This record gives sequence, C-alpha cells and structure tokens, in this order.
Amino acid sequence: MAGASKVPPMKGLRSHWSLRPCKEPNQPLVQRVLAARGIVDPDFLRPSLKHLNDPSLLPGLDRAAARILSAVRAKERIVIYADYDVDGVSAAAILWHVIRAIDPGANVTTYLPHRLDEGYGLNAEAIAKLCESNDLIVSVDCGVTAVGPARVALERGIDLIITDHHTPPGDAESLPCAYAIVHPLAPGQEPYPFPDLCGAGVAFKLAWRLATLESNSQKARPELQRLLIELLALASMGVIADVVPLRGENRVLAHFGLDQIKRSGLVGVRALRDESGLGGESVEASDIGFRLGPRLNAIGRLGHAREALELLTTADEVRAREIAQALTGWNDERRKTESQISEEAAAYAIGRGMTTPEQRAIVLSHESWHRGVVGICCSRLVGLYHRPTILLQRDGDLCYGSARSIDGFDIHAALHACREHLASFGGHAMAAGVKVRTDRLEDFTRAFVSYSNSKLAPEDLVRKMTVDAECDVAELDMSTAEALDSLAPFGRDNARPLVLLRGAAVATPARPLGKTGKHLVFDVAHGSRSVRVKGWNWIGPLAEAGITLRAGQRLDLLITPEINKWNGRRSVEATLEDLCVETTDIV
Repeated sequence: MAGASKVPPMKGLRSHWSLRPCKEPNQPLVQRVLAARGIVDPDFLRPSLKHLNDPSLLPGLDRAAARILSAVRAKERIVIYADYDVDGVSAAAILWHVIRAIDPGANVTTYLPHRLDEGYGLNAEAIAKLCESNDLIVSVDCGVTAVGPARVALERGIDLIITDHHTPPGDAESLPCAYAIVHPLAPGQEPYPFPDLCGAGVAFKLAWRLATLESNSQKARPELQRLLIELLALASMGVIADVVPLRGENRVLAHFGLDQIKRSGLVGVRALRDESGLGGESVEASDIGFRLGPRLNAIGRLGHAREALELLTTADEVRAREIAQALTGWNDERRKTESQISEEAAAYAIGRGMTTPEQRAIVLSHESWHRGVVGICCSRLVGLYHRPTILLQRDGDLCYGSARSIDGFDIHAALHACREHLASFGGHAMAAGVKVRTDRLEDFTRAFVSYSNSKLAPEDLVRKMTVDAECDVAELDMSTAEALDSLAPFGRDNARPLVLLRGAAVATPARPLGKTGKHLVFDVAHGSRSVRVKGWNWIGPLAEAGITLRAGQRLDLLITPEINKWNGRRSVEATLEDLCVETTDIV
C-alpha cells in the first residue's frame, strides 16, 4: 500500500481530499485505518461496561444522588424537568425508571416545556408554577446557565438539582444558585475524565449512583443492575441523536445500548423499534439517526413532546403502539415542512449572496418558517454550502431560531461575541438556540457575518474529506468488510472508514438506481474481483459536471465499504462519497 502522507494536489467533485499518514503499510486494512486515526487503545474493538468511569467522579453527582434518594424515601414530590429533544426525553425516562424501581410508589412526575410557547431550558414561569406543587426539581439536559429560573426556586425554598452537558459559564460565580449542579465541566470543580457526555449520559450516571446508594454498596442490587442494563437503550438514543463524539464512554454506552434496543424489555422502546421497521433486525447508529430519533423529535418540533416521554415511561402495550404510530405521522409532517423551508432558505441564501466566498455565514429569517423545524433545515444548508448557518422565525418583536456550525468554528463563541444584539442564546460549539429582537436582526446579521469572515478563510467553505487509507479492490472481501464493521458504532469522531481506490477501473457503466432517478450504481474491478458502488444523489452532480462513467474508465474514488444484507444474502458493497476523473498520484 502507498505510504503517502501529504494532502493531495487535487480535489474531488464535491470536496478537498487529504490522506492520513500510512503508519502500517503492510497491515490489513482495518489495522491501517486504526493506525491512521491514532487509535492505539487495544480495548477500542472490545468495548466493555468496565470501561465506564465511576459516577462519583462527576462534579456534584454524589450530592445530587443523596438528595434525590432522601426525597424518594421521604415521599417528597419530585419533578424531572427535561429538554424536549431525544437526549432530554431519554434522560428524563432514565431517571424516572430508576426512581420508580427504587420505590414503585415514589411521587415522581415529569415536565417538558413547550418548544414554541416556552422555548429551550428552564424558564422562570414554569419553575414558579412547579414550586407550588413539588418539593424537589431535577433538570436533565438543561439548566447550567439558568440563573434567573434557579433564583425563583431558591426564593421559594425549593431545592433545584441541575444536570446538564451544554457549555457552562466560564467561572463558578456565574453558575445558577442550585442545591447541586451535575456537569462534566462544571467550573471550579475537578473536571470529569470524559468531558463529552450527553444529557442522557449524565442522567445514566446519576441513575447508576442512585442505584448503588440505595443498595448501600458499590454494586446495585440485582434487579436494579438489570434495569440499568435495560436503560442503556435510552442512553444510546441520547448519545447518537445528540451527535456527541463516539469515543470513550459514549462509544461504550452506544455499543451496548444499540444491542439493548434490539432485545428491549421496555414497552415503549419495543413499540418505537417495531413502528420504525426494525423488528427482529440488528440496530445500528444510523437507525437512531434516521428512524428512531426523528420520530421522537418530530412531535416536540411540531407540537408537544409529552407523548414521546409517555412512550418511554408510563405507556402500556396498547397505548405504546398508539403513540408510536402517531409519532410516525408527526414525522411525516415534519419531513414535508422541513423540505419546504430548506428549499426556500437555499434560494434566499443564493439570492442574497450568502453562498459566496465573500460572505462566510448564512443568517436568514421568515415569518412563516416553523421554529421547531429550522434547526434541521440549518443542518441541510450547512451540508449544501459548508458554512455556519442561522435560520429564524420572525414572530412580532422577536425572532426565534437555531444555529449550526462546521468543524473548526465554535458557534457558541460566535454568538457570545455578538451577544449585544441577542435577547438570549445557549448551546455548544456545533449547535445552539438563539433569540433576536426583530429590530436588532440586521445589526446581528452584520455582526455575525463579520465575525465569521474574520475566523474563516474561503478554503474553509469547502468540505474536507480525510481519507483513512488507500486500498485495492482486491482487498474488499467479506473478512475485510467484517473487520471494518467492528469499528462500529459509527458517528461523530468515529465515522465509517473512508478509503481511496486510486485509478479504479469502471467495470460496468453507471446506471440509474431506484425510482427517483437521483441515484446510480456501477461496478469497479481489479483482476477477477469486482465491487458494486452505489452513489446516492449522484446523477445530478455528475450530469452538471458533464461526467459520464463508462466501462474501462479509470477514476480515483472515495468510498465507504459496507456489508449489504438482502434476502438472507450478504455481499460487500461500497457507498460513493466523492470521485475525481483525473487520477493523480498523491505526493
């Protein structure tokens, strides 16, 4: 195998390519990929629950667990206040299940704010209302910057426990005044060994500690141990749907959680899985991203997420099937709304010059855009134009919206730099929620674009593909594909292996695939071995570039090898990620 280590003096049709240094040129492909990614941990391919850190290492967790257990034993009224996305709903369900397992008669309820009426996170009005009927409020996946709402609880003499993972304030003095704050990066505390937990991951750690504390042992009693294993299904949904890095503890939670979804004893998980067409199949990270997660999210985007949480907590078999079917309907409606907004936003962005190298961010608003869907549309535009994007719904004096970013651009820091123009904002480096006064929108747009222009160069606006390794078609047999699959679950910071086939020969001309006329399929060959290559949404780009894939033509292809399973048969195939018709040596 080639041992090249420099950026290639070429670019593909959709992206710029760079090849990771080849440190193990004579090793099997999976070993070359691991070496190129700098993965030297021998346990990476053998995840174990023993690799999870002690929950007590999380700042504030022991104090929070002791207070919750005391409330359970004293029959105090506990309410779990959660975010309305998959991560928040999963986190709330994890904590609810453990509290009810410790005491089936525990007085525990849940509260989800309405996305449109109340917005993200803790809000003062809701906290004031909850203080009237509860003795303890526990937030999950939100609250680390909620200074005002926390003050409301303090003034009313109600203990508030905050569990979160979003970007905290820069110093301890700026934190909300709460009974306990559980956060991997809580300022003023010894940082947790793994800083990238999601909200459901933090909630799982709290549930774990509750179980051991209740058992007065380092280990939970057997029935609680079994429940914690079951709840990994919910934790994996939060990990994957919230797009946190799939390394370290997140990889462990996702690995074992995906397996639990397949065999889950939780009524709601089974109903959701079956309604998503996954009954009896193995469940992969992409299934959460494209099937399970969107269904749980859709109702919170267009309506109220309470039914999604009901599905994962209290629903019986009949009710669970009913909710799961309703979530599919909500998701279908979400997809139609998303498609319409994305098409309009793309047209506006082009028309206003926001897709040029001179304007390196997109900020758009419209009164008819559904604010519950604009976040997904932001992601669509980031995929198309590879630049920070903010889409907002104008509603009278305020604009409500979402922000999404590209690697290397901290959008939370960008919003902080423009904060004088904002009513509020919150989130993390890659995604955030934002609220702008309508009369400050133009000023904010100018400030945000100016900041983006100062931080991004024109070359940053082109998608970059980092190639894990170079290989030959002859290497792509079933054993190699199975070895590459052992790197799963795939997601952020652990993508499917991307490999370069240099000078691959087209064995059969490209032909349409599917009913839409957007996809194509062709074979590449080396000697007696050939591999089928599928190009999703590639017919249009190739036609625009005037490229026809003919038999005998040689190409440089970037592909992700995969195992296709159909009618009980398995075969090695590849998904086309990019190509270059002018093959070039990498120097």
